[in-house]
Amino acid sequence: MFPTKIFEKKHILVGISGGIAAYKTCEFIRYLVTNGAAVRVMMTRSAEKFITRYTLETLSGNPVYSKMFPDDQFIATHHISIADWADSVIVAPATANIIGKVANGIADDFVSTTLLAAHCPVVFAPAMNKNMWNNPSVQRNTKTLEQDNYLICYPEEGFLAEGYSGVGRLARLEYLAQYIYRAVHPSPRSLRNKKVLITAGRTEEALDPVRILTNRSTGKMGFALAIDAFARGADVVLIHGPSVLPDPSDIQSVEVTTAKEMHEEVSKHISAADIFVSAAAITDFMPAKYSKQKIKKEKALNSVEMSRTKDILEEVGKKKKMGQYLVGFAVETEAVEKNAREKLTSKNLDLIAINNPLEKDAGFVHETNKIVLLNRAGEKKDLPIAYKLDVARELFEFLLKSTQK
Repeated sequence: MFPTKIFEKKHILVGISGGIAAYKTCEFIRYLVTNGAAVRVMMTRSAEKFITRYTLETLSGNPVYSKMFPDDQFIATHHISIADWADSVIVAPATANIIGKVANGIADDFVSTTLLAAHCPVVFAPAMNKNMWNNPSVQRNTKTLEQDNYLICYPEEGFLAEGYSGVGRLARLEYLAQYIYRAVHPSPRSLRNKKVLITAGRTEEALDPVRILTNRSTGKMGFALAIDAFARGADVVLIHGPSVLPDPSDIQSVEVTTAKEMHEEVSKHISAADIFVSAAAITDFMPAKYSKQKIKKEKALNSVEMSRTKDILEEVGKKKKMGQYLVGFAVETEAVEKNAREKLTSKNLDLIAINNPLEKDAGFVHETNKIVLLNRAGEKKDLPIAYKLDVARELFEFLLKSTQK
C-alpha cells in the first residue's frame, strides 16, 4: 500500500459487518492510522462474533460504536454526530445484509442508520460467499448503491472460507486504500470523462536466456500516477514493465517486457488518450544480437554491440493531436534543468518532471521522490521530498492548472 500524506487529520469512519473477512480490516485500520488519519469504528452485532471491539479500539485509539441504544449511556443522536464527523466512510467487509439495507433505505441498527445519515463519500467493500455474491438481489442492490453514487470496491476471486474458490473475497488492502484515497481526494472529478494513458516501470532487453539489460525502476511513480488519475475519475490505461506491485483496481493494466512491446501497446492506445504520462524508464539501448544459448563466462566478452530502441515519447510528440497533453519524465544527473527544458521542447511536451536519482530518497526504489515541474509556458514548480502518491497528486494539479490558462 502506498504511503501518503492525504490522510493526515482526515476523519475516517470504518464500518464492519458480520463476515469472516472482518479480521482483515484490522490491518487496514492500522494503515490509516499510520498515515495520520483519525479513525473511528462502528460494527454490527454480527461483526462482534468475528472480531472483538477491544482489538478495534486498540488499533483506532477510539471507542467502537455498535449499539443504537446502549444501557446506562447517553447517546441520543450519536449516529448523526458520528456521520457529521466523518470525511469519508468505508464499510469493509460489507455483507449482503448491509448492502441490501442501505440500498433500500432500511435503518434498523447503529451501522445502517449512520450510513443513511452520512453525507460524505462512502465506500462499500463487499465480501461474501460466491453464491451469495452472484445472487440477483445482491447484484441488483450493489448496482443501486453505485447509481446512488456510493463507491464499490469489488470483491476478488480467490480461496473462500468455505474451502473452495470463487469471487467473493474481500478486496486486498491495496485496493481498499486505493478506494479510500479516492473518497478523500480533494479533486475527485477533475479528470472525469478523460482518458489517461500512463507508462510505468522498467523495460528489459535480453542478452541471452539468462542475462538482461535493464535499470533500477520499480514502477512506483507510474503506479502512483495511475492511482491518482483513477481517484480523479479518469478512465486509466496503465502500461508497465515487470513489477512486483499489484495492478491497481479498476484500471486497465497491460504488462510488457521489452521497449518494443511497450511501443506497440502505446501505439494501440495513444489515439484515444486525452493525457499521456510517460513515466516508464525505457531502456535506450538493446543488444544488437541475442544469443540463444547462455554465454559462458569462459568466453571472452569484452564488449556488447548495442542498438537504439525507439524513442516512444518523441514519436508520440510528433503525432500529438489538438487538445492532447503530453507529460514526460527526465532522469538527469547533470545540467539538470537545461537538459530537461531541451527535452520539453524537442519532444513537444506540455509538462516535464525532472528526477535526479543522485538526490537523497529520490528516484528509483524509494517510496519518496523529489521532482521539479516545468511547463511550456516556462512556469516552474519545485516539489519538496514527498511520498510518490503525493507527488503524483501535485503533478496532476500543476498540469490541470497549466491547461486552464
